Amino acid sequence: MTRTTGLLLSAALVLAACSVGEPPRLGADGKPLPRVYAIRPGSEGQIQYRMLDAVNALRQARGLTPLQLNAQLNAAAATHARDMHVQNRPWHFGSDGSSPIDRVRRAGYPGTMLGENISESFETELETLSAWMADPTTAQVVVDPMARDMGFAWYQEPAGKIWWTMVTGG
Repeated sequence: MTRTTGLLLSAALVLAACSVGEPPRLGADGKPLPRVYAIRPGSEGQIQYRMLDAVNALRQARGLTPLQLNAQLNAAAATHARDMHVQNRPWHFGSDGSSPIDRVRRAGYPGTMLGENISESFETELETLSAWMADPTTAQVVVDPMARDMGFAWYQEPAGKIWWTMVTGG
């Protein structure tokens, strides 16, 4: 009896391992549609440090000094990510006409604002970084030799769209 139960349990586990999950949904072009990257509450630190580690790996490969997260730059980035959502467009100016420099000053950052990268996507932070690195203008913000500090934040809409903002300073 025990042997039969063991064989049935083993067979059930093998069949469960072979089961196919939900197939990917395809778009009109036949390619799989992106899945929503749902950011869980409380994962802010994990995401910021994952981005910081990835940025610093790229910088280290170029012989540059690592960046550190800065609370004031994080605040400026968070303000702009939410404001882009409110405006429903990715651009560098706030709904009040503020520039990235204005936002960094308002947040109390004592250094010089060097660059800002923004994105509107459903992609993860690392996919977004990869897209920034594929463009020379946004890649320069990531690997600016003058940069010492980084702020990184986002706003995710209920439907899943994410507004990412990275700010660097020195």
